[in-house]
Amino acid sequence: MSKINYNYIKVIGLIVLVGFLFAFSSHRNKVRKVSEPDIKFLGENNLFITEANVSKLLILNQQPVSEQPKDIIDLNELEIALNSNPMIKQAEVFMSVNGRLSAEIEQKRPIARVNTNASYYIDDEGGFMPLSHNYAARVPLVTGNIKKNKLETVFKFAKFADEDDFLKKHVIEIRQNGDNTIDFKIRKSDFIVHLGTLKQLEKKINNFKAFYQKAIKDQILDSYSVVNLKFDKQVICTKK
Repeated sequence: MSKINYNYIKVIGLIVLVGFLFAFSSHRNKVRKVSEPDIKFLGENNLFITEANVSKLLILNQQPVSEQPKDIIDLNELEIALNSNPMIKQAEVFMSVNGRLSAEIEQKRPIARVNTNASYYIDDEGGFMPLSHNYAARVPLVTGNIKKNKLETVFKFAKFADEDDFLKKHVIEIRQNGDNTIDFKIRKSDFIVHLGTLKQLEKKINNFKAFYQKAIKDQILDSYSVVNLKFDKQVICTKK
């Protein structure tokens, strides 16, 4: 009569038990409901889109993700939904092993606000960005002959102004004329600056800065109605 190998039976039993526990755990993990999403905004704190707005975009099968089991969550689909929002520059969605859903949101950054028959922002990459009900950016107004599909010229100047400390502080309005030339206005002054084309832009702006500093020193800044920068070697002013 052969001996019963109890060690062998123990090993088999242990394998069966581990397999059962793994299957049970795997099943519980699949049917685990996703938690309320943890939403993090990157970069500036000015919220053009809120956590509530983002949560409403985190929808699958016409239901919030927090009401659905973990195994049916498609992270790629959620990212596509978030990135389709015109306020959002980039979004990434993650989910932990225990069903914790996280979304990292980078908002678009406006550098100018078009104020014609349609109102919207131009972002720092030259794209369209709608106005927000939650926050209004303090950026220069853009007026004149503006078309949404032809923003190159006004964007180039707005971008230059955004990256220049002096212009960012002073420019309050950018006007694009019918011939694509640019005029602008500055804070606390009522004269118009004729910039003309964007050729030799940096040189023209340096000329304007020199004029501005001297006019402030001589207290004659309010004497002019027009400051013309169209000529790269001089600033021509028209008195009131």
